Amino acid sequence: MAQTRGERKRKVVLASGVFDLLHLGHVRYLEEAKKAGGKDAELIVIVARDSTVERRKGVKPVMSENQRRALVEALKVVDEALLGYEDFDMEKVMEKIKPDVIAVGHDQECIERAVREYAERKGLKIKIVRVGKFSEDELDSSSKIKQKVIEHYKR
Repeated sequence: MAQTRGERKRKVVLASGVFDLLHLGHVRYLEEAKKAGGKDAELIVIVARDSTVERRKGVKPVMSENQRRALVEALKVVDEALLGYEDFDMEKVMEKIKPDVIAVGHDQECIERAVREYAERKGLKIKIVRVGKFSEDELDSSSKIKQKVIEHYKR
């Protein structure tokens, strides 16, 4: 017997990132992530903790984790934004969220590999989608924005 629209489970899409100095590239990534789940998908976004960013990138984010999470959650495309685990444990995140689809950004090879290995080890049927890089717009990354601010204010 076919399920009615009301009984059909929405696909859950999981995306993650730092989202420091939110920019159009972030928005496009999240839009594509949600599309990967189909028409009525629910997008849950994990925002990296300040301590995780500092440990992985060697610098603290400009904006605090709570501000970054609130900004991401305010985006129309996002259904819920959560702070990640301090120890950057994608396995814990996957166990908690139980996503149907995981969207990774063009620069998240490490995360993609960890997700694939975990899904295979656990026998999970999780679709992993890599979202490509968008236009070569002048300000399509947080580091480009920071650099432009530095150059602009040196004058």
